[in-house]
Amino acid sequence: MEWEVVIGLEIHAQLATKSKIFSGAATAYGTAPNTQACAVDLGMPGVLPVLNKEAVRMAVKFGTAIDAHIAPRSVFARKNYFYPDLPKGYQISQFELPIVGAGHLDIELEDGSSKRIGVTRAHLEEDAGKSLHEDFHGLTGVDLNRAGTPLLEIVSEPDMRSAKEAVAYMKKIHSLVRYLEICDGNMQEGSFRCDANISMRPKGQKEFGTRAEIKNLNSFRFVERAINIEIERQIDILEEGGTVNQETRLYDSAKNETRSMRSKEEAFDYRYFPDPDLLPVELTSEDIEEIRKTLPELPHQKKERFTNSFGLTAYDAGVLTSSRELADFFENVVISSGNESKLAANWVTGDFMAALNKAGIEITKSPVSAEHLGGMIQRIADNTISGKIAKQVFEAIWNGEGDADTIIEKKGLKQITDSSAIEAIIDEIIANNPAQTEQYRSGKDKLFGFFVGQTMKATQGKANPAQVNSLLKKKLNK
Repeated sequence: MEWEVVIGLEIHAQLATKSKIFSGAATAYGTAPNTQACAVDLGMPGVLPVLNKEAVRMAVKFGTAIDAHIAPRSVFARKNYFYPDLPKGYQISQFELPIVGAGHLDIELEDGSSKRIGVTRAHLEEDAGKSLHEDFHGLTGVDLNRAGTPLLEIVSEPDMRSAKEAVAYMKKIHSLVRYLEICDGNMQEGSFRCDANISMRPKGQKEFGTRAEIKNLNSFRFVERAINIEIERQIDILEEGGTVNQETRLYDSAKNETRSMRSKEEAFDYRYFPDPDLLPVELTSEDIEEIRKTLPELPHQKKERFTNSFGLTAYDAGVLTSSRELADFFENVVISSGNESKLAANWVTGDFMAALNKAGIEITKSPVSAEHLGGMIQRIADNTISGKIAKQVFEAIWNGEGDADTIIEKKGLKQITDSSAIEAIIDEIIANNPAQTEQYRSGKDKLFGFFVGQTMKATQGKANPAQVNSLLKKKLNK
C-alpha cells in the first residue's frame, strides 16, 4: 500500500523581551540556576501576574507579517498539569481565544515551486522551568530561571507532506521571527524549538490517521531525522496490521530513534479555564495598525527586490535573504563595491560564506567587513586584480592584514594589463616551446591550456586572463 504522511508543527519561539511575560524578572540566558525566578514565577501565595505589553506587541507583529487575523479580544487561560518544573501547578497560556488567528506562509520546495502552509493560530504563554538530570547522583534538580519566559506558540495546519517540507516551513518561520526581531532564534539555547505531529494515511484517503507527537526538537537536522524515523515506525506498525497509539514521543539523537514518553493528552485533560487574575487583552484597530507600520521589509519582499533591482537569480536572492544579517551584509557589499551586485552575490554566497562555515562563526563575528569585501570587489571590476589573485587578497583581509588596496600594494599583486609586456612574455614562451607550438598548430587544441598556464606562471598570476587568452590565440594561430 502507498502511504501519505501528514505533518503539522507547533513551534515555540521565545520572545526577545528583557523581562518575563507576567513578572519583572530578567530573561538573560546562562545565569546561575534559580537566580532569575521571582515570587510571581515561583507561584508564591498572594502574588499576581501583570502582562508584559511588549510580548503582546511582538505577537501582533508576527500575526500581521503572516496576514493573520488579530483578535480584538483574547483571553489567558490556566492549563493545569503537575510537573516538578511547574511550581504553580498550572501554566498560563491561551486556549479558546488566542491573540493571533488563521494566517499563512509560503515555502519554497526543492523543485523551485512554492506551497502555502496554513497557520492555525499563534498564542502567548509562559515557559516552564527546566529539570536537570546530570550531576545529581540519581536525583533531579529544578532550575526555574526559564519559568515565566514569554513564548509565542505557532501552530500550523497539517499541510506538510514530507520531512523536507516541514524543515522548509520551520526555516521560514525561523527566518521571519529573526527579521521581525521578536526572537533571536538560538536553537542551542532553547529560544526556538518545535513539536512535530505526524500521522500516516493510505494515499487518496481524506481522513487523517492517528497522530504521534515528537516533543522538543531543537535543530533542523533533528526535525528531518525524527520525522523520517517516525514515518518508518508508523508504516511498519500499520503494514503489520497494528494500530498507532496517540502518544507523545521523544527523539533520541544518539540512537536515532523515537521512544514513547506518555499517552497524548487531550484539551480536557488540562482542565483549561480563563485565568481569574488576568483581564482579557483588548486591541483596537488603531493599535493593530500602529504595530503593522513597524514591520520591516519581509524576507519574500526583500527577495523580490534583490531579484528585480540587482538582477540576481531567484536561488541567489533566496540564499542572500535567508537571514536579515546576511541580506544587510550583502547590500553593504554592493554599495561598497560601486554597485557590482552580481560579482558581490558570487563572492558573498561563495568564498565568504565558505570561510564562515569553515571557521564555524556567525556573520556578525566575521573578520571581513562588508566595506572591505566591497572594496576588493571594486578592484576586480576595474581590473586592478584578477579573480584568482582576489582569493589571495580575500585570505589576507580575513587574516587581518588590512584592506584590499593596502594588501595589493604591499604584496605587489596589481594585475598586468600592459599588452606589450604580456606579448613579450608570450613570444618568449612560444619560442621556448617549439614542439608544443607545432602540435597546437597541427590541431591539438588542448595544448592551449598549457600556454595559458605558462604565461600566468611567468607573470606570477598577475596578467589579465582575458588579455592572455586573446593575445595567445592571435599569436598561436598565425
